[in-house]
Amino acid sequence: MSNEKRIDIEKPYWDQSTYRGRALHFLTVTNPLNVFASNRSLERARDVVTKYRNGESLANLGITEDELWKCKYLYDSAYHPDTGEKMLLIGRMSAQVPMNMTITGLMMTFYKSTPAVIFWQWCNQSFNAIVNYTNRSGKSPIPQDTLIQSYIGATGGAVITALTLNRLARRGPALAGRLVPLAAVAAANCVNIPLMRITELQNGIELQNETGVEVAKSKLAAQRAIASVTLSRILMASPSMVVAPIVMNYIEKRNLLRKAKWASAPLQVLICGICLTFATPLCCALFAQRIPINVNNLEPEVQKEIQSRDPTLRMVYYNKGL
Repeated sequence: MSNEKRIDIEKPYWDQSTYRGRALHFLTVTNPLNVFASNRSLERARDVVTKYRNGESLANLGITEDELWKCKYLYDSAYHPDTGEKMLLIGRMSAQVPMNMTITGLMMTFYKSTPAVIFWQWCNQSFNAIVNYTNRSGKSPIPQDTLIQSYIGATGGAVITALTLNRLARRGPALAGRLVPLAAVAAANCVNIPLMRITELQNGIELQNETGVEVAKSKLAAQRAIASVTLSRILMASPSMVVAPIVMNYIEKRNLLRKAKWASAPLQVLICGICLTFATPLCCALFAQRIPINVNNLEPEVQKEIQSRDPTLRMVYYNKGL
C-alpha cells in the first residue's frame, strides 16, 4: 500500500488568504494559452484528475506533483466544475482575455457613429451572456428568463449610456468621447450582475461554518458579494479602456497614423490585450473567494437562526462568486 501523502486538489495550489496567492491562482486560471490546448491534452488532464480523485497515486499515474497541478488547472479551464461537461470555448475563463481584447478594442475604435455603438455594445453584452451561461451553477442553474432579462437590461443600459454620453461628449475634448465606452461597460455591469444573481438578493446567499456546512442564508451578504464582484469587473475593464484612449488621443493629435489609418483598430486591440492580460487576474484577486463575516454584522433574523443552530458560532463564510 502506498504511503504517498494525498494532495487536496479541490483547493487552489496557492494560499488564498493573501493577495499574491489569489493573483497567482487567477493568472493560471485565466491563462489565454489554455484556449489552444488540444482535445488530446484536455482528455489526458481529465483522465488524470478523475483517476486521482478516485484514489490513484501519483506513482501509479506516472506523474509528479507539479504535473498533477498542471493537469488540474488545465482541466478546470475547460470542464464545468459541477457537471463535468466540456464548456463552450469562448465561454471559458481562459478565453476572457482574447475575446475581451478584440471586442473592447473594436468598441473603442468605432465609438462615434450610432450604428457602431449599438452593434459593439450588443456584441459585448452577448459575449457576457455566453460567459454567464457557460459558467452557470450546475446545482442551481440560472433560470432562462433571468438570463434573458439580464441580457436585455445590460444591453439596453450600455447602449443608452453610450449614446447619451456620446451626445454630451461632442461639446467636450476628443478624449472625453473615447472614454464613453468605459462608462457604458460600467453601467452594463451594474445592471447585468445584480440581475444575474437576483435570486441571491431575494432569498439570500448561502452562509457556511468553517467546515463548509450551511448554517443560514443572508441577503446582506449577497449584497456585499454582488457589490464586490461588480466593482472588480469594472476595475478589470478600466485599464484598457483608459490607457488605449489616452494613447490613441496622443497619436491622433500628432497625426502619427496619417499614412496608416487602418492600424488604429489593431493597435487598440493590442493595447487592450496587454492591459487585460494582467488586469483580468489581478482584479479577480482583489477580494477573497470565500469571505468571512462576523455573525453580529448580519441581519437580526439571520443571527437568531445561526444562534439557534450553534450558539458558539461567531464567524461564517460566503462565496462571493466571479
